[in-house]
Amino acid sequence: MSLAIATLGTPRIGPRRELKFALEAYWSGRIGRAELLETAAALRAANWADQAARGVAVIPSNDFSFYDQMLDTAVMVGAVPAGYGWTDGMVSLDSYFAMARGVGGEDCACGHPGHGGGVPALEMTKWFDTNYHYLVPELGPGQRFVLASTKPVDEFREAKAFGIHTRPVLVGPVTFLRLAKGAAGFDRLTLIDRLLPVYVDVLKLLAANGADWVQMDEPVLATDIDAAARAALIRAYGLIASAVPNLKVMLTSYFGPLGDNLDLAVSLPTAGLHLDLMRGRDDLAEIGGRIPDGKVLSLGVIDGRNVWRADLDACLDLLRPIVARRGFDHIQLAPSCSLLHVPHDVEAETGLDPDIRSWLAFARQKMDELAVLGRALESGSDAVADALAATRAARASRLSSRRVVRSDVRARLAAVTLALAERPAPFAERAALQRQRFGLPPFPTTTIGSFPQTQDVRRARQALAKGAISEADYRDFLKTETAACVRWQEEIGLDVLVHGEFERNDMVQYFGEKLDGFAFTQHGWVQSYGSRCVRPPILYGDVARPEPMTVDWWRHAQSLTDKPMKAMLTGPVTILNWSFVRDDIGRDAACRQIALALRDEVADLEDAGAAMIQIDEAALREGLPIRKADRARYLDWAVESFRLTSSGVGNATQIHTHMCYSEFNDIIASIAAMDADVISIECSRSKMELLTAFADFHYPNDIGPGVYDIHSPRVPSVEEMAGLIRTALGHLPAERIWINPDCGLKTRGWPEVQAALANMVAAARDLRQATTR
Repeated sequence: MSLAIATLGTPRIGPRRELKFALEAYWSGRIGRAELLETAAALRAANWADQAARGVAVIPSNDFSFYDQMLDTAVMVGAVPAGYGWTDGMVSLDSYFAMARGVGGEDCACGHPGHGGGVPALEMTKWFDTNYHYLVPELGPGQRFVLASTKPVDEFREAKAFGIHTRPVLVGPVTFLRLAKGAAGFDRLTLIDRLLPVYVDVLKLLAANGADWVQMDEPVLATDIDAAARAALIRAYGLIASAVPNLKVMLTSYFGPLGDNLDLAVSLPTAGLHLDLMRGRDDLAEIGGRIPDGKVLSLGVIDGRNVWRADLDACLDLLRPIVARRGFDHIQLAPSCSLLHVPHDVEAETGLDPDIRSWLAFARQKMDELAVLGRALESGSDAVADALAATRAARASRLSSRRVVRSDVRARLAAVTLALAERPAPFAERAALQRQRFGLPPFPTTTIGSFPQTQDVRRARQALAKGAISEADYRDFLKTETAACVRWQEEIGLDVLVHGEFERNDMVQYFGEKLDGFAFTQHGWVQSYGSRCVRPPILYGDVARPEPMTVDWWRHAQSLTDKPMKAMLTGPVTILNWSFVRDDIGRDAACRQIALALRDEVADLEDAGAAMIQIDEAALREGLPIRKADRARYLDWAVESFRLTSSGVGNATQIHTHMCYSEFNDIIASIAAMDADVISIECSRSKMELLTAFADFHYPNDIGPGVYDIHSPRVPSVEEMAGLIRTALGHLPAERIWINPDCGLKTRGWPEVQAALANMVAAARDLRQATTR
């Protein structure tokens, strides 16, 4: 019997982002439902065929999604809140996308939909500690669950008709409930007995259609769980085993070790158990004789979250003992997690430096690595000698490259002292100086930084890349766009302006391209949420800043206005967490290197006259380890890195930061320790719930709670935004509140942005009048 190769999920967007373009065409009305479904079916078929061709025996289905797997699961079990166009029966595609993107109200006088009323999209947050997002299901004590989508069954049947027998993937019931949202004090796990019958119905349908295995993703097992969650897992898998005895369950956890949940995971009545050996290698040693002889062990030995070629010799050393003990029929080789988190194919990167490209493995190459490991274990290393030799050569090349290690960067990092991470004076003294310097009104209005990147902007960037226009012509175009953006902000009455960031392709990529130590792909896209895709930089070596990166653009923008112009930077922790990070040094050391490079940029901006400098740390929380015991160390070096970046300025220079998608309660002390003068946060979808953490903590600095959800095309009214500000006033003193959107406006269109920001300024103006009467 041969050793089975499995994947837990694969990239769903297509090698050339075919899904993104189809979704956006559908949303804009340029294609119909049939064409969207045809594109999706073609992508699934190509994915299944590619895996089969690469020797994958255990191929997943239902890993495809039009938006994200948590939304799919909510729809499957009928957890659709009121207002999204569904009451009973199967949930329509329109209702599905309404949950994802919101529902506009009646057309306003200017003809733009959604200016009044409507229903906002579901809240969105990060999937554990990744840069992938999911929509948060909303559940309440009276929640009713019914089978409202047969997508897992439909896609299993689709693959079967294509000639591929798959293992369907479901988000496990306990993970689904734990990641959902409920009213304060409501324990979602109390819904487990109502939820399980729907899961059983789906599993029975799968079995009736020929499925023999199903993959149940329960990454909650890699987290700290309480007695209620343990009881729910026991209840869930006991019921599934008895209700659908002819369907085998591969229980899948990832993103960390099982640790103290190992005995529980082993004891559950499932036919298989997956271990993430990239982040939980100790589990393999601990599992020893605990796992029953008949249970299949899936070994996640190839990193599903990073892009470096595996050390196949080390993998074989790890695998040979366990394979010898358990035999081929009780072992599967797999990535550590779904390959959703890495790009499709490194062979498409023809423009990448050949040496760097030789160090990389994307989704397709990771499947090939698994196949090499399988053949080596079955037939011996000589059977794959050439592949192993190529891997050794690539590893040696990377470890010996002069571009990877720089003595000047290492020396500067070694000389860092705690004093470098301290502002000269405490916030209260700085705030008094800054209020005197800027003279802003109550509830000052601003934006997070970026403005819409229109087709004209993208076309100009592409024309420059193709050599169709000169660098000088491109800069003239960008100056024209910047001037128009600044002029419009002045016209609507924003108090603190931004330059719009038209020169920036991405908030991380832009800086990475100007820093030594980063490489960039042409086609290395990964899904962030829905149609939003990003190309993470590849951090391969020591980081340094050859020259200023943003000073000229800030200086030009400030010359266009007498109002304060914020300088905009991406923070070191966000650059780190939104990159594929090197694995030859610690993440803390890599982050401090980035921080020192950015510190030089902050100093140059201040020298040029910038009085407000925003250093975005949108991704600070998503790097937080999912085990509480591991968090303090991360937060210590993450906060220190931010402060290394920001603390070299004078007291009258105002440091802003921005954070989004964060549950702040458990890290609020660390956010305060960042000591930013102003923090802006995502708040509108949660209706200001996040402010409770700041109020309870008595957070001392200024806060800009977002009043406008930029991830939806819906335009909130003046009254709605004013209501959110009034809610914020129930948590925070008026003198410390700023007014801003939830996030940058890069992905939105100008008509909705203009309408929404005009409403935002009007709401702030109304509140000023109301509070001064």
